[in-house]
Amino acid sequence: MWKQRFTNTGSLILFTLKRDKIRITIWLLSITMMTILTATSFSGLYANEQERQAIAETMKNPAMTAMVGKGYGLENYTEGPMLAHQMLLFTAIVVAILSILLVTRHTRNDEEEGRVELIRSLPIGRLATVTSTLAVVIATNVCLSIFVALTLFSLGIDSINLNGSLLYGAALGATGIFFTSITLLFAQLSSNSRSTIGLSFTVLAVSYLVRAVGDVSNEGLSWISPLGWVLGTEVYVNNYWWPVFLTLISSIIIAMTALYLHGFRDLGSGIIPTKPGSIHASRLLQSPVGLAFRLQRTGIIAWAIGMFILGASYGSVLGDLETFFSSNEMLTQMLSPVEGYTLTEQFMTMLMAIISMLCTIPPIMFLLKLKGEEKRGHLEPILSRSVSRSKLLGSYLLLSLIFGFIMLGLAILGLWVAADSVMDDPISLQSFLKAGLVYLPALWIMTGIGVATIGLKPKLTGITWLVLGYSFFVVYLGGMLKLPEWMANLSPYGHIPQIPIEEINYVTLATLSFIAIILMIVGFLGFRNRDITR
Repeated sequence: MWKQRFTNTGSLILFTLKRDKIRITIWLLSITMMTILTATSFSGLYANEQERQAIAETMKNPAMTAMVGKGYGLENYTEGPMLAHQMLLFTAIVVAILSILLVTRHTRNDEEEGRVELIRSLPIGRLATVTSTLAVVIATNVCLSIFVALTLFSLGIDSINLNGSLLYGAALGATGIFFTSITLLFAQLSSNSRSTIGLSFTVLAVSYLVRAVGDVSNEGLSWISPLGWVLGTEVYVNNYWWPVFLTLISSIIIAMTALYLHGFRDLGSGIIPTKPGSIHASRLLQSPVGLAFRLQRTGIIAWAIGMFILGASYGSVLGDLETFFSSNEMLTQMLSPVEGYTLTEQFMTMLMAIISMLCTIPPIMFLLKLKGEEKRGHLEPILSRSVSRSKLLGSYLLLSLIFGFIMLGLAILGLWVAADSVMDDPISLQSFLKAGLVYLPALWIMTGIGVATIGLKPKLTGITWLVLGYSFFVVYLGGMLKLPEWMANLSPYGHIPQIPIEEINYVTLATLSFIAIILMIVGFLGFRNRDITR
């Protein structure tokens, strides 16, 4: 009886691989190449040990600790410890995102679109669909672990040894497997893909924030977070394997719970019941803008809270920076202060760039919700009424622009509130707003790319995420890796002036805004003329 629940799981594994072979291959190659390029860049980045140790000193400040994790191996900051300390956490987050998206696509999303019901009409076991998804995503993470480990070791860098490389890859794979299990569990608890992704990303965001607070103020708190477990491996220094085993054991328990819940859950529903709606629609729901907002209301509230907490978590460490910089002779010699500006204000420019890119994620998600509604066939009933295509797309665009501004504003507010409470000489709210809101034209360009791809070719909306990922890479790592300036100029964020260190270039901002408008116009024209997917 129990074996019958897994009937034809092997066939479904092959079917899932066939569906996603290109997508999985691109993810694996991208993550592996990003890791290899970073490792090779570190190898030739610093001319001598003194330069490496100078960078190690910068990693001890609270803001960097909150961002990349607590430093280890800083006494001998060679290429291996440097790679693990600065890149392992962010690569693990990317792997977690990969796992969340793949699991949601093949579980709750397939249920919403009726694929699971069609498959279950065949001689397929009740647990075969989720088991095949679990197997494919776990196999993807295992392959990623092997690829990353072998390619890192093949570089022949002294401090990047075989044991450390295997642990580096295993830490990434274990993180991916953990969030595979988490997403599979939420796919059983929630009743739609939107909630599944939202809850999974919430766990990821909370894990990062808890780890950041713990690394700065309370080390024990870091061990509550799975991302803290990843950094606990201390790759290329002490090479602790037990955090990987802890992550895998937790993943097995969560995955078994998800399979148990799936065994008796009704198809198309969630364990947590959906709240029944009102008998009569409100006036808000009778407009495209109101409907778009209602569909994403929970996600908007969750992202708003998350952005405020994100800003506050970074702002809480700004009070220690000035003391840290001034008491460190090596840093004082290495950093050339800009006349008229504190070192904290200079450091704030990098924080604003990172925060602005993170605040770009929710408005893009709000906009691309339209693609999901089209894919599920929900647009035709709307367009059959007195609603034009331009009005429908404009509703989602308006929602994206308004809440993009609000998300950035909340992150800046959180940054200022926390910084004001810990700094002896606080930076004014006006200065924070000026340094942060200047990134709005870059955010508008990202939104414009989303509108253009929706209007011309919805299958190409992934370009939006690709550009954002590239921007984060060149802006965040550009200075450390000494990347050429032209690479930063390929990103809209690379053209934004770093306030308050640089003067505002209104011509540049106007040009970026004009490009964003052109992209949006192209998207509207394409959406008005192309066929709506049935």
